[in-house]
Order: sequence, then structure tokens, then C-alpha cells
Amino acid sequence: MSQTRPAGTPRVALFVTCLVDLYRPTVGFAALRLLEEAGCQVEVPAAQTCCGQPAYNSGDRMTAKDLARSVIDAFLPFDYVVAPSGSCAGMIGHHYPALFAEDDPLYRGKAEALGAKTFELVSFLTDVMGVQAVKARYDGVVTYHDSCSGLRELGIREQPRKLLGTVEGLALKELPDRDICCGFGGTFCVKYPDISVRMVSDKVRNVQGTGADTLLAGDLGCLLNMAGRLKREGAPVQVRHVAEVLADMTQAVAPIGETKA
Repeated sequence: MSQTRPAGTPRVALFVTCLVDLYRPTVGFAALRLLEEAGCQVEVPAAQTCCGQPAYNSGDRMTAKDLARSVIDAFLPFDYVVAPSGSCAGMIGHHYPALFAEDDPLYRGKAEALGAKTFELVSFLTDVMGVQAVKARYDGVVTYHDSCSGLRELGIREQPRKLLGTVEGLALKELPDRDICCGFGGTFCVKYPDISVRMVSDKVRNVQGTGADTLLAGDLGCLLNMAGRLKREGAPVQVRHVAEVLADMTQAVAPIGETKA
């Protein structure tokens, strides 16, 4: 059933992402809460699929194009597209136009139009909607990992720290290698497992060195990778998506890799 929008209310499509849908739905609900509190009308297109990044990174351009067309058709009608993942937002915003650059001018134009209005969640809240603070509480010391795609493709660094600074009870201790890859890298961890394990081992050692009790990031792939390594090493560090903290939803679900009692 359609709803009447107040004038000036942006119509936002939430790109849930595969990993959120399959492993951590709470991140999607947290994103929904944050967007609605920021004054957006949020919809989740039922026709959405994978953004095509795994196929793209593996060199399967045909599959990547097919998936990209599906995403473009489902999301283009909205004012904005927002994803709780710099990786997926980067794929849609930066790589879709190149997929169609040589042989499909129609979808290249559509891809460019979609890319111009696609954002990572926290960046959208701060840079587009002008959110200055959140109403949330988290009693603990956290450290934050800057995911590669969000940092290098989308310029996301200060935005999450700005909002985390308004969470009551939260103290932030920076990682010494906060901008170095955790070793996940999508299909990289499958292609080069030995290198990936070394990278994530270095990362979690530095996480423990901060003395923080919680590790946060904005990409679930990175978080699953680091949570798995922390658990294997018996480290008592909780792992969460930053959206769960900002939306004050940490009581709704156990930390990543743990079972709620």
C-alpha cells in the first residue's frame, strides 16, 4: 500500500547486502531505524539481488552485468540508495558505469545516474542528511577498523567517528593500523588464504593491543573475518557493526560470532 510522503522527505531504498541478509539481519533493521530517525521514507525493494561484486572481482563480467542490470532496474526510481556497506556502495557507485562503458550506452547512463545517488549508510547520514548526533548508549571502550572500500573509494573516515563521539558511555581508542586491510577482501581470502590469515592475525593482535572490549566497522565481511580470528585466538573482544551501536540496538542481538544467552 502506498503512503503519502511529506514534502521534502527523501524516498530512500535500502540495499540490504547479501551478508546482512544471510548472517546479520539486525544490521539492516539498525540501518532502517537510523534512516527513519533522520527523516527518510525507507523502502526495501523486493527485487534486489547481490550487487555482483564477487563475480566482478573474479573476472566474470557477464554475470556481474546481469546482476548490475537487476539492481539498476530495482533501485533507479528512488531518490537515494543507501547500503550499510562501503564495499557494496562502492561497487554500485564506482564500478557499474565501467561495466557498460564499451557496449551498452543505455545502461551506462542508468548506472551513472544510480551511482550518483548511492551512499554508504553513515556517510549518507552525516554528509547528505546532516545528522550531527544519535540517541544511543554503549558502555564500553571501542576501536574502529576502516574498511578498504569505504575508506579508499568513498572517503569514509571521520563520519563514523563523528557519530560515535555522541554515543553516551562510549570511549574510542584508535587502532595503530586502522586503515590497513583485515585480509578479507571478498574473494581475496579464498584465492590467497595464507596471506589472508597472516593479515587478519596482525589485525586482531593490534585490536587486542588497544585494550578495547569491542571492535566496530562498517562492512560485515570484514567483521565476520575479524570475529572469526578473534574467536579462534580466544580473545574476549566483542565484534559489532557500527550501525548496531549508533541505532542503540546492541541489546537485540549477541555480538558477531557469539550466541545470545
